Amino acid sequence: MKRREFIKTGLFAGGAITTAGLGAVAAAGVRRATDIITLGPDKIRLSRLAMGTGTRGRGGTTNQTRQLGIEGLANLLEYGVDNGLNFFDTADAYGSHPHVKEALKRVPRERVVIMTKTRSRTEDQMKADLDRFRQELGVDYIDIVLLHAETNPNWPEARAGAMAVLSEAREKGIVKTHGISCHSIGALRTAAKTDWVKVDLARINPEGLLMDADPATVIGVLREMKAAGKGVIGMKILGEGQLRDRPDEMLKYVLSLDCVDCFTIGAENRDELADLLKRIPANSMAA
Repeated sequence: MKRREFIKTGLFAGGAITTAGLGAVAAAGVRRATDIITLGPDKIRLSRLAMGTGTRGRGGTTNQTRQLGIEGLANLLEYGVDNGLNFFDTADAYGSHPHVKEALKRVPRERVVIMTKTRSRTEDQMKADLDRFRQELGVDYIDIVLLHAETNPNWPEARAGAMAVLSEAREKGIVKTHGISCHSIGALRTAAKTDWVKVDLARINPEGLLMDADPATVIGVLREMKAAGKGVIGMKILGEGQLRDRPDEMLKYVLSLDCVDCFTIGAENRDELADLLKRIPANSMAA
């Protein structure tokens, strides 16, 4: 979608949000994109909004990496940090590790939380991934590592080797916490019952687009996760762009959920990210 079309029909639709309007919401209590929340039992402190880098990923590239390149995406991540965000959402499959590494040349490592994802299954694969990921990112440790895009309900058996390596890495401080990104309701239900999962990345929006099941079913599982003390990160809030003409409705929905701690959205330029920073508090009247 071209920028002109986006401004007409996307996140900017509905006009500008006035300072007076934001003040009125603030008086009643709001949730902001820049709020620092504590995620999961390992108490990772990160912004409510993560800066996603994986929109429409394919072949190790995404909208962000294809359109912006290393320098442009690094600039966008730096802009987010300058405006109060500290949560970078990347993955091996996105091909965006070098872009995060470039951003970290401008932003101190200790100011940001990095989440990445792996498709590793065995111990050897996971050990190699951790070494490679840290080299590609230019870091000594990674805050959150997730098993990526799991669909198998029996994934704890299928990926036991990778899980064991991540557990050891957590004990050594190489990884601060670990968990899973699920792409089926069976895998999600297993995650809710698996103690190893400290953090879950779950697809959620009111239309059920690109989700593991209908919203009511998914919310039930996410509430089970929260009751078990796990951290929950939402994704596909705008249905990978299919719901971008209804941003206020989608944001209001996810901000109202008692089972989602924070969420990731992949802005593709500064205007989109700035718009999200305004729209999130405007749609988050505290219950």
